[in-house]
Amino acid sequence: MLTRKHDGMKTIAIISQKGGAGKTTLALHLATSASAAGYVSLILDTDPQATASSWKAWRGDADPDVVDCAAHALLSRKLEQASELGAELSIIDTPPHADIMAREACRVADFLLIPCRPRAFDMDAVRTTAELVRASGKPAFVIFTAGPPRAPQVYREAAAVVAQFGIPVAPVVLSERAIFHHSVGSGQTAQEAEPESKAAADVARLWNWVCDQVNMPSHKQDDTKTR
Repeated sequence: MLTRKHDGMKTIAIISQKGGAGKTTLALHLATSASAAGYVSLILDTDPQATASSWKAWRGDADPDVVDCAAHALLSRKLEQASELGAELSIIDTPPHADIMAREACRVADFLLIPCRPRAFDMDAVRTTAELVRASGKPAFVIFTAGPPRAPQVYREAAAVVAQFGIPVAPVVLSERAIFHHSVGSGQTAQEAEPESKAAADVARLWNWVCDQVNMPSHKQDDTKTR
């Protein structure tokens, strides 16, 4: 069971010391899945490159919100404000090569995801990230991203490497699919741009699995139906 620090809001931090691991892609798709499921969600964009914030500018008024937070000292306060304003799920998108922000994100989050491409240099970089995660004592999983869609042996071998770092591997993979890249340029996500695609199915499986991990229904119950 997760310990709540910000009322009923749950917080997921996406951590990786390696650039290009897919942190922002993961954050956008999870937050959009939450909004589609009826939750008030937002992304805390702590990356100076502000990729998530650029996506929000392209997206316009549609949920989820994206909030800039470049200073680690402000992260906890930003989460408190989000909770006060009714957010039910916050996702922290962290920058690479930023120990201080990563440590703070680990501290304030309930659940941690470490995206990793199934490649030698990327998996070796998980070693450093795993040290940060283990020190936090928070539940955490490595999730493979941007790998070949039909290569089970690749993922088995990658999982064996990651197992050496003491962090379990998520049972869901976000394989390399073109729609992940094409959709964000129009302020969308894969499940919105191509709802019947394999990418959308992958995201749906990921969302359901994450909800199980944080003890949250995959679809928010409509309170008005129970009155």
